[in-house]
Amino acid sequence: MKINRAKGRLLLVEDDRALAKLIQLYLTEQGYFVHWESHGGRVPMLVQELQPDLLLLDLLLPDVDGFALCGQVAQLFDGPIIILSALGNSRDQIQGLKFGASDYVVKPVDPELLMARIESQLRRDRLKTKRSHSRLVFGQLIIDADTRSVTLENRPVKLTSGEFALLWALASDAGKVLSRDYLYQALLGFPYDGSDRKLDQRVSRLRRKLGDESEMPTRIKTIWGHGYLFAPNSWQ
Repeated sequence: MKINRAKGRLLLVEDDRALAKLIQLYLTEQGYFVHWESHGGRVPMLVQELQPDLLLLDLLLPDVDGFALCGQVAQLFDGPIIILSALGNSRDQIQGLKFGASDYVVKPVDPELLMARIESQLRRDRLKTKRSHSRLVFGQLIIDADTRSVTLENRPVKLTSGEFALLWALASDAGKVLSRDYLYQALLGFPYDGSDRKLDQRVSRLRRKLGDESEMPTRIKTIWGHGYLFAPNSWQ
């Protein structure tokens, strides 16, 4: 699916048709491409297909729990997630941020305020990308941030957005141990509580796709009690 990026590509998840149309119209007039979806169950697939720059997510959806959906998408998508919700108490806002949201906007929302929040999140995300080197090469492994592609031994490796973000974070600090606390904050947006397995599961999937699945991985090493280390000399 080929889409004109305009100022940015947004995925709006909102079951209130009238509100969604108003938001979509306003943001389109401001130069954004906005894809609207009313059902949460389709969101993970759309994130993979559309590769949006930012996700606007309602919590009160008819088919899924909004908090759970936010957490699920945060594992697949490393761009900003802004929650739009009528749930306005501080407990709900904290919960949303813990599940991986970048920002939380309470309805009803002023359109100009919403656009300001969107632009702020996109600026931060683009600045983060700009500060990074766009291409990392380790022997037979090539990681390209501009195209978000990975090749190993001249063969493409298909990764989810979350898996790519993890690989990029580890490879950018090759040879250094990155703690679980750091990776949880950087990739998932909430602190490690000592029992959550999301990061470990993502590491396991990444190792499998990179041919490092064994009892003693040599490319992405587990440093027990500390975190993970990307071994830069193991890709020859």
